[in-house]
Amino acid sequence: MLKFEPTWESLAQYEVPQWYLDAKFGIFIHWGVYAVPAFGNEWYPRNMYLQGTREFEHHVATYGPQSEFGYKDFIPMFRAEAYDPDAWAQLFKESGAKFVVPVAEHHDGFAMYDTALSGWCAAKMGPKRDLIGDLAAAVRKHGMVFGLSSHRAEHWWFMNGGKMFDSDVQDPLYADFYGPAQPHDAEWKSLDWQPRPHAQYLDDWLARTCELVDKYHPQLVWFDWWIEQTVFKPYLQKFAAYYYNRGIEWGKGVAINYKNDAFPPETAVYDIERGQLKDINPRFWQTDTSVSKNSWGYITHHDYKTAGDIVGDLVDIVSKNGALLLNIGPRPDGTIPEPEVALLRDIGRWLAINGEAIYGTRPWTRYGEGPTEVPEGGGTDTKRAAYTGADVRFTTKGDVLYALSLGWPENVWCIQSLSSETGKVADVALLGSDVPLMWTQDNGGLTIHPPMCRPCDHAYTFKIVFE
Repeated sequence: MLKFEPTWESLAQYEVPQWYLDAKFGIFIHWGVYAVPAFGNEWYPRNMYLQGTREFEHHVATYGPQSEFGYKDFIPMFRAEAYDPDAWAQLFKESGAKFVVPVAEHHDGFAMYDTALSGWCAAKMGPKRDLIGDLAAAVRKHGMVFGLSSHRAEHWWFMNGGKMFDSDVQDPLYADFYGPAQPHDAEWKSLDWQPRPHAQYLDDWLARTCELVDKYHPQLVWFDWWIEQTVFKPYLQKFAAYYYNRGIEWGKGVAINYKNDAFPPETAVYDIERGQLKDINPRFWQTDTSVSKNSWGYITHHDYKTAGDIVGDLVDIVSKNGALLLNIGPRPDGTIPEPEVALLRDIGRWLAINGEAIYGTRPWTRYGEGPTEVPEGGGTDTKRAAYTGADVRFTTKGDVLYALSLGWPENVWCIQSLSSETGKVADVALLGSDVPLMWTQDNGGLTIHPPMCRPCDHAYTFKIVFE
């Protein structure tokens, strides 16, 4: 039996599991104590200690000085009294998601699960409930794959603003929660600032992450960017070997998500935050993004995306050999905001009709065609122009080619990539419609006349069979 060792050479034997290659669409969940202030975004716990920020001023005006009311004081207000993991799972199933990835611990250091390594967790404070464990059971009950994310690495410096003035971060009574809160230079995201995590912190990071694996058997573990620090490398190797070997023991395919160059590309699954790729990647990859343009966690002033934009990006990502992990942010009581419920159901209605062109598909020889340029890289998900009816993406399954148009044309669809030189088309059908299509094929491409009625909203799928 294959056994992984904690070296990049050994970890290069890793293969992405079939369930992940086929799933294409999952739900990410940023839910934590930061949902209580519901201001700014999920970085409120950091920014409320950074003098001069909107969050700092809001906090003082609303709750008083940080020496009297700190982030820890939001924990009793985070009660999750309306949390219904089964209802969540039903909604995610209805959305068409195949896997679910809640945040087990965000940068704030408050564990949403029952940990033996800290008292600062949802099982012992606030809700006094194992929120992650309950959701894991519900997700699996509804036939979806369960994963989770750990942002523990970033906690090393996350609360450091509180050391610059009189705040509860400096109170030794809470040192085990606010953490080392290390200083940083002006370029705080740089890999060059000091001090880097010491062995005690790294050992604790590894222990907590392995505890999550052992306790909840996730089939996907998602990491944020800061594990790319050089000092993390041997710990990443140890964790990956441990986790992949545990997956073998369970008889389940597992995966790790990473950003930037934290892992060699052959050892885990590359993830781009709020961004996409320009072309097909030979290696399976993923985009993580949110339904909101301005926050991952719950706030009171969201700028939401449209379901059409999200569906268009899902299609584009899948055509380029990727998957979409779409985030929502529940309220502190455990309810999911109504606009987010509506978005998920809208996506689910689209997938109910067009899912055969998404699930279980693989890229074609080209990802697509059309005038709309998709920027490449992180942080670009709101920078593209709107998709049009001339923007087409391709996926394949067996002998079938799917051409997904990202808009409805004014006159006809003309798919230039499907000229008669590509191969002779035998049949064209529009998913969700029983109306026979009028179409022709020549050296200029495949021309399709739209029917009178649209079968769905957002994007439209042609099922194409060749002779």
